[in-house]
Amino acid sequence: MARKPADQSVNREAILLAAADVLRQNGYEATTMKDIAARVGLTAASLYHHFKSKDFLLLSVLEIGLEHAIARLEPLLHATDLPCSERLRRMIATHIIEVADNTAVGAAMVFEIRSLMNAKLSPRNGLTEADYAEFIERREAFFRRRDVFEGLFKQIIRQGINSGEFRPVDAGIVTKAMMGAQNWVGVWYKPTGRLSGPQVAEIMADTFIHSLLNATPQPAPRQETSHI
Repeated sequence: MARKPADQSVNREAILLAAADVLRQNGYEATTMKDIAARVGLTAASLYHHFKSKDFLLLSVLEIGLEHAIARLEPLLHATDLPCSERLRRMIATHIIEVADNTAVGAAMVFEIRSLMNAKLSPRNGLTEADYAEFIERREAFFRRRDVFEGLFKQIIRQGINSGEFRPVDAGIVTKAMMGAQNWVGVWYKPTGRLSGPQVAEIMADTFIHSLLNATPQPAPRQETSHI
């Protein structure tokens, strides 16, 4: 395949998806910009034209995955014509299907967060102090947005508790448990496996919803008294 020059139009999302796939296969430390460039038919120099370093590229992969998820879930949270259980069910299912359709990005959310936290930019590849400041600012913004993402689930769980639809639980801990289970779909899900993404989503959503529903005991039926 011919390599594309730096000034040729390149689909940014295609580069990010390719990067996520290479990261899943090799891991962050073993992945090089050359590996990612080769996946999309670019030279390494051309890839540096689009992303200043591997750290910037990793951050971009995580940013696009997170922003896409938030955009899909926020409208579901605010669909107040639906009960909390149905809104949460749709949020869980939507997120899981999204992860199943983009397992490489989902896996990056599981395995590469620590790489992002530990990233140490160097002056190699022409990076400057301004580049470093930009990276730190974007990284901090990413983690704030991740809190926003988790907050969507916390909000609906708390609303369900306040309405009596859900039993009293620690919304923060339950949310983290749900996030872990949903994100790990990107690690173990196989498109050629026994179940489709929507089927997996239905099972997992049903499991979480039933664990939260407030099963208030019903009074025992009154027995009839014989008057013989």
